[in-house]
Amino acid sequence: MDLRIFTEPQQGATYDTLLTVAKATEDLGFDAFFRSDHYLKMGSVDGLPGPTDAWITLAGLARETKRIRLGTLMTAATFRLPGVLAIQVAQVDQMSGGRIELGLGAGWFEEEHTAYGIPFPKEKFARLEEQLAIVTGLWGTEVGKTFSHEGEHYRLTDSPALPKPAQSRVPILIGGQGATRTPRLTAQYADEFNMPFASVEDTERQFGRVRAAAEAAGRPADALVYSNALVVCVGKDDAEVARRAAAIGREVDELKTNGLAGSPAEVVDKIGRYGAIGASRIYLQVMDLDDLDHLELISARVQSQLG
Repeated sequence: MDLRIFTEPQQGATYDTLLTVAKATEDLGFDAFFRSDHYLKMGSVDGLPGPTDAWITLAGLARETKRIRLGTLMTAATFRLPGVLAIQVAQVDQMSGGRIELGLGAGWFEEEHTAYGIPFPKEKFARLEEQLAIVTGLWGTEVGKTFSHEGEHYRLTDSPALPKPAQSRVPILIGGQGATRTPRLTAQYADEFNMPFASVEDTERQFGRVRAAAEAAGRPADALVYSNALVVCVGKDDAEVARRAAAIGREVDELKTNGLAGSPAEVVDKIGRYGAIGASRIYLQVMDLDDLDHLELISARVQSQLG
C-alpha cells in the first residue's frame, strides 16, 4: 500500500510551510506529496496568509526534492486553459526529472471563482472532457507534428504541441462519486481513479463502476490504480488522538467514522479494509501542517506495517 501525503494549503499555509512538509514527506519514506488546487479557504479558518498557486508550488518543490512524486488532487479545469495547463505541467515535470502526476477535475467551488474573477461556467463536465482530450493530445503528438482540436469549448489550430514532459506519459488522476460520466472518463483517459472521503462500502461500489467502464472500453480493469483520499488523525494514545482532532476542529468519533483516526493499529486495520476491496494507494489528508511529529508517527507506526 502506497501512502501519500495530501495537503490543503488554502486553509492557511505559506510556501515555506509546504516545503517543510514536502521534505519531511521525502525524508520519512512516503511515496508522494500532493496538494489541493484551491484559491479560497473553506470553513471557519482564517486562511492566512492567503492562497498559494498549486503549479507554482509544485515547480518550487520539483527543484527542492529528489524522490517523491508530486501532484494535485485535483486541479480545476475551470482555472486554466488546457493548452496553458499542458505547458505548465510538462515544464514542471521536466523540472522534477519526471515525477509529476496530474489530477484533473471539473471544478466545483463557485465562491473561489467569484472571489478571484474566474469564470464559473454551468457546463463544467463537458469542458473537463475536452481538457483531458487536449492535454493528453498535446503530450501525445509526435515532435515535429502539430495538434489541432475543434470542440464546443476549445479550439486549437496547428499547435506545435510543445514542450513535452520528461515522462513518456504523465499519470492522469480522475476522481469522484459520479456513477456514469466519471467512470467513463476514467476508463478513457486516466491512469488512476481516486475515491475521495468515502466509506469502504461506497468505495467498493464506485471501484466496481470504474472497473466495469474500463472493461467496456476494451481496457483491462487492473490497468488502473485505485486509490482513496482520507483525512488522517493518529495518536500514540487516546489523549494524543483527541489533541490532534481538536487542533483541526474535528471530533474523534466523526474522524474514526469518516477517516483514518485512532491508534496506529486502528488505522492500519482500516487501511487494510480499503486494501481488501482494491485500493493500493491512500492519500492521507494532513490538515495540521505544523505537526511534523504526526508524520513521524505515521511513518514509524503505520507505514512500517503496510510494507
